[in-house]
Amino acid sequence: MILEMKVPSPGESITEVEIASWLVEDGDYVEKDQAIAEVDSDKATLELPAEESGIITFKAEEGDAVAVGAVVCLIDMDGAKPDGDAKAIKKTTPSIEEPVTPESEVSNKTYASGTASPAAKKVLAEKGIDASEVRGTGKDGRITKEDAINAVPSMGEAINKQNRKSDRKKLSLLRRKVAQRLVSVKNETAMLTTFNEVDMQPIFDLRKKYKETFKEKHEVGLGFMSFFTLAVVRALEMYPDVNSMMDGDFKVSYDFTDISIAVSGPKGLMVPVIRNANSLTFRGVESEVKRLAIRARDGQITVDEMTGGTFTITNGGVFGSMLSTPIINPPQSAILGMHNIVERPVAIEGKVVIRPIMYVALSYDHRIIDGKESVGFLVAVKEALENPVEILMDNNPKKALEL
Repeated sequence: MILEMKVPSPGESITEVEIASWLVEDGDYVEKDQAIAEVDSDKATLELPAEESGIITFKAEEGDAVAVGAVVCLIDMDGAKPDGDAKAIKKTTPSIEEPVTPESEVSNKTYASGTASPAAKKVLAEKGIDASEVRGTGKDGRITKEDAINAVPSMGEAINKQNRKSDRKKLSLLRRKVAQRLVSVKNETAMLTTFNEVDMQPIFDLRKKYKETFKEKHEVGLGFMSFFTLAVVRALEMYPDVNSMMDGDFKVSYDFTDISIAVSGPKGLMVPVIRNANSLTFRGVESEVKRLAIRARDGQITVDEMTGGTFTITNGGVFGSMLSTPIINPPQSAILGMHNIVERPVAIEGKVVIRPIMYVALSYDHRIIDGKESVGFLVAVKEALENPVEILMDNNPKKALEL
């Protein structure tokens, strides 16, 4: 019995996927629930499991765009499972014959093939082109002066092609969709960015004092993301326009905060969502960040886990970025960019001291967020990060950290 395997729907509004890679070979014997392919949608990369055991026959190639519901392969459930690790033998094995070269393709090369005439040699020397790179049109393949004149070196320069290579590879569907979304944001929003700086010393002191106890009790590290996430939650409650979105001529606001966090995965940028961050503690945020980061790294993140965020936090500092203007994650209206922490001289109470400083950036859609709200929001984030014990922990760090 032959089973037709069709592309399942990865999520709402997705009508097409792309075969990123086949994890088995055409004609292999596959087991039920074995991952046989990776498929890219415009939101995530997902594994396609075999629905039954049997011998597989491909109906789509790597790189093909396939509609949801279309047949991508056949599984012959009557196919015999091979012994050991041997591949399945296809029912019809073509006989192996020696290749025969058609008479028309037999080389007619002579001593003149590829040889440049004296005039052609001069022209090629002036252009810096090797004769081996030019196809001769003269008698017996001789390179004529006209061939040399028409020859154009790559990029208009004299180069040695043996030392220069290029690779042309089609972008994945996910990467192409990300590119389209980013360009549309630049073209369709009135995006501006405002900046500030944060003295990270208070957070450094808290982490130094409690991080070992926190990790021992909760089995997760006390990082910077929990401080930033909770600071953002507070600022969004103070400035609800930043937690809003444009929908045509309407503004849609939310009484909850689903925070998207930009992470780098094996297939590129992914933005999983921390749901209801407004109800989470430090431990809750750190646990969720760890869980989502692992799933993104292992390629197990789902479409549902990457949709529906109301605000995004991205951390270019992990790659060494000092300052950037992050691009809004549509349809959201704002994104907060974190950067690297550098010891800098700052003036405190009339004295110059060295402090760990992080520059932060808020990119926002000026159609819905005014300058007053954007600057006020970023100042609120700065205040919470520089006074975490008072503002984020209600003057009780042990209770806030559940120690």
